[in-house]
Amino acid sequence: MSETIGWMDEAYKEAFETELRGLKRRCEHDPNCTVEELKGTLKALYVFQGNNWDGRGEVYELGLAATIAAHEYFIDEMENNQKKST
Repeated sequence: MSETIGWMDEAYKEAFETELRGLKRRCEHDPNCTVEELKGTLKALYVFQGNNWDGRGEVYELGLAATIAAHEYFIDEMENNQKKST
């Protein structure tokens, strides 16, 4: 992997893992943390991502994409766990 994109992969991975840890912590301590609430947040993130009128830049977009991916992953895990428990 070249150095020009290696840093991007590392930054994405770090942002994804940080967001995922935050989501886990949030749901462990907040009884109002539900799949529906997280889907609402994800919907807002999609809208925010699409409204790039201010030219946020590559680094910010990378972090936003990782945040969205972490939400998608976490929601999927929550839904799978709910199916298993029923």
